[in-house]
Amino acid sequence: MRGTACGAVMPANPKPDTLPLIRALKKLYPKHIIPLHHANAWQLLCAVILSAQCTDARVNTITPALFAAYPTPQALAQADIQTVEKIIHSAGFYHSKALSLIESSRRICDVFGGEVPQNMADLLSLRGVARKTANVMLGDYFKKPEGIVVDTHVKRLAYRLGLTCQTDPVKVEKDLTGVIPYRYWGWIAIALILHGRQVCNARRPLCSQCPLRPLCPRKGVKISA
Repeated sequence: MRGTACGAVMPANPKPDTLPLIRALKKLYPKHIIPLHHANAWQLLCAVILSAQCTDARVNTITPALFAAYPTPQALAQADIQTVEKIIHSAGFYHSKALSLIESSRRICDVFGGEVPQNMADLLSLRGVARKTANVMLGDYFKKPEGIVVDTHVKRLAYRLGLTCQTDPVKVEKDLTGVIPYRYWGWIAIALILHGRQVCNARRPLCSQCPLRPLCPRKGVKISA
């Protein structure tokens, strides 16, 4: 093992063997379950847009009313923004999110024939869709990932587990795609997110109870990355 300038402890090999870690995570989180409720790709896209700085549980309480009022992208594309804002108000940042929902639905209808696009470049052309959201759609829904989702949990665990010493999400993603086999790209983020919520939380990680402790170079860490 070797230290890095950013303080993380990284393996001497720049491409560490991640298979033991993957096997351990597979035992803990074997299924690829998307926590946001949805019936199709467009509904998931809307839910992910709403999830920015909002809990999945909160989003799941909002989307039933949203999709009842606007069951298709065509309907939401024509929606009154103030009405949408009222429905999604509790998600926070509702002015921007309502505009993103309406404009992304409008572009899906006008440019992509009413279907959510299935490649990174087209997804990123939608308002409210950054790389994280695009990766959720490509990896979790369409099962053809072009990268790995990096949220706060994934970023924190990737650092603590010695998979990166970066803090910028794009750079973290680049490091992860360099050491995680492609077939696990869609699942690994869900596993790390669940582990981050249940065990390796930011303020009080349960290191003494963590099944990944033997594989963790920062076991016993007291603060977040």
